[in-house]
Amino acid sequence: MFDNLSDRLQKIFDGLTGKGRLSEADVDVAMREIRMALLEADVNYKVVKQFVARVRDRAVGADVMKSLTPGQMVIKIVVEEMTELLGGTASHLALSGRIPNVIMLVGLQGSGKTTATAKLAFLLRKQGKRPLMVACDVYRPAAIDQLEALGRELDIPVYRGEGTDPVAIAKAGVKAAIDQLRDVVIVDTAGRLHVDEDMMNEAAAIRSAVKPDQILMVVDAMTGQDAVNVAAAFAAKVDFDGVIMSKLDGDARGGAALSIRQVTGKPIKFASFGEKTDALEPFYPDRMAKRILGMGDVLSLIEKAQEVGAAEVDAETAERLKKADFTLDDFLVQIRQVRKMGGMGSILKSLPGAGKLKDLEGEVDEGALDKVEAIIFAMTPTERAKPNLINGSRRQRIAQGSGVAVFDVNQLLKQFGETRKMMKQFQSLSGKGKRRMRFPGMPGM
Repeated sequence: MFDNLSDRLQKIFDGLTGKGRLSEADVDVAMREIRMALLEADVNYKVVKQFVARVRDRAVGADVMKSLTPGQMVIKIVVEEMTELLGGTASHLALSGRIPNVIMLVGLQGSGKTTATAKLAFLLRKQGKRPLMVACDVYRPAAIDQLEALGRELDIPVYRGEGTDPVAIAKAGVKAAIDQLRDVVIVDTAGRLHVDEDMMNEAAAIRSAVKPDQILMVVDAMTGQDAVNVAAAFAAKVDFDGVIMSKLDGDARGGAALSIRQVTGKPIKFASFGEKTDALEPFYPDRMAKRILGMGDVLSLIEKAQEVGAAEVDAETAERLKKADFTLDDFLVQIRQVRKMGGMGSILKSLPGAGKLKDLEGEVDEGALDKVEAIIFAMTPTERAKPNLINGSRRQRIAQGSGVAVFDVNQLLKQFGETRKMMKQFQSLSGKGKRRMRFPGMPGM
């Protein structure tokens, strides 16, 4: 979503860091370009005006102008101000001590409320909660069926109630959660195609009936400034505590995410980067700012890797990896972890200098991971454990069994051997100083 904005800002930064000294005129030129980049990204014009003014006031200060690296100092200021624009610090979901906690989701029809309900329930369950989803959208065809289908997929119960009164269904849903010993209730309310009095009155009635601990508004990031205007209307009539920003993986300009905190005063608590139920993440303003400015998001990448690794790698496998004595089955686990982290393309985008890696992203063949899996599955358990046993005739058999050429089997075994060799080099680094290392190509690169 922020690719075009990131490209523009990185070019501006390259121009600043290419100068040994900065004059006030240089700063003014950069500020004009930043203003145009933000306006083209559909950021609210008042927000842009305030942002640029704050950055300029700090950038023409003595600390910057007399710095040995004034361009880097300006970039540091932009990062700090962008972080503040997005909310400053992370705003986490605030739940009370009562059982059950009630979370109410509001928003327009099509914003992704029902999917966000399931994603939030999945995220809370990973945190040790026992959620119940309550389907109160009695107007949209198949909305309740959609939520029930998601509930079955996640093995999380859904309360659909009886009748067509959403207020009564919400109250009965909270009672059902108490009876089922569920500690969190997530209420999926109805939306409309646009803001109207009926929707606002219904949301207010549900709020009065169930007294939610948190009201979250689901905002479609792809609708740009319209999303900000809708959020402002909700903030005025049905107060809410925070925002779930959906569809941040889309190709729109992204101005809503950069404007909504300043316009409504409400923090973004969660961001959704895909359709899958595990695609909801807590929102960190500092990480998002660095991501937009092409500095990557290594912390989120590490957290995702740790989460995937904890689920996949058992103690025995971890010990083999530690000794650099892992098998092709372990290699397969690593490939699956890369997939769960969004694939090589997603990982590249999280690295610092992501904008400069765009040419490399075009060389990433995610389908190559399918080929690697097929080759490993065509091997016997003994061959996976001891790849050295795989001679010419075995390679021919594996190639036929996986539908690939013998060359592909040879390439995989070569990559595996180089990876194992590289890990042994890592082991030998301890206490022996630095050593030059050659990194093998990952499958798909």
